[in-house]
Amino acid sequence: MNITFIGGGNMAQAIIRGLLEKKSREFMRKNLRVVEINPQTRAKLKRLGIECFSEAWKAVRKDDVIIFAVKPQNMQEAANDLRAKGYTSGLYPLNQLIISIAAGVRLTDLMRWLKPTRRLIRAMPNTPALIDEGITALYPLPRYISKADRQKADAILSAVGRTVWVRNEDEMNAVTAISGSGPAYVFLFMEALEQAAIELKLPEDIAHELVLQTFIGASELAAKSSDSLAALRERVTSKGGTTEAALNSMAADRVKEAIVRAVKAAYERARELGEEFGKQ
Repeated sequence: MNITFIGGGNMAQAIIRGLLEKKSREFMRKNLRVVEINPQTRAKLKRLGIECFSEAWKAVRKDDVIIFAVKPQNMQEAANDLRAKGYTSGLYPLNQLIISIAAGVRLTDLMRWLKPTRRLIRAMPNTPALIDEGITALYPLPRYISKADRQKADAILSAVGRTVWVRNEDEMNAVTAISGSGPAYVFLFMEALEQAAIELKLPEDIAHELVLQTFIGASELAAKSSDSLAALRERVTSKGGTTEAALNSMAADRVKEAIVRAVKAAYERARELGEEFGKQ
């Protein structure tokens, strides 16, 4: 499978490493290309043995899967540039499968910028993809994506974690607020626990190790248990004990409600970004 990444930042590099680590004939260095305007990033990718270009129309092949991995605010420019120079070079009209991992950019807008291209899939990976522990939600443009296209997208994104397919594009805003932004919420909670540990006079190295392993262990337990999260929480909470005291304090401060409000704020911002990009 030939793949060209337009944008060679952290997420593109994570996917490339994941594909190469599969050691599959389907994903070999010779099949991968990256379009990247930053010379330092190009040099870094070349050290991985990846062929790099500064212009998309020079890199894209007729049988490519094209992955847009640029920042959302640069998506229209990147799409317009590929379209304009693609027509000049004879590359257009595109019939390649195109996957966008740009947060907030709707497929209808990407289709408008790339018109008449319609083989489009929107994907939202998250930063644990950097260690092959990510989860990516995908949404295909209705009627134009075949079963084979879905299988290709799954094969590429599963190189850095799990994949799920959502039922409609509006759900991608919720995905962005939950799994896309979610690692930041977890890191914030970990920061707070570490700060509390240090204020309770634990050495910083021990505080850090305790917090890390607590989150790793709790996540693994939740993943392997058939019980609900609420049931797992209740199992740790003895009546009149230390955990109950902490949870009662959080309840008094309405911590759970604050988290739900925060996630809804992220959802609204994701929706607003889609509207803003749609006006471009």
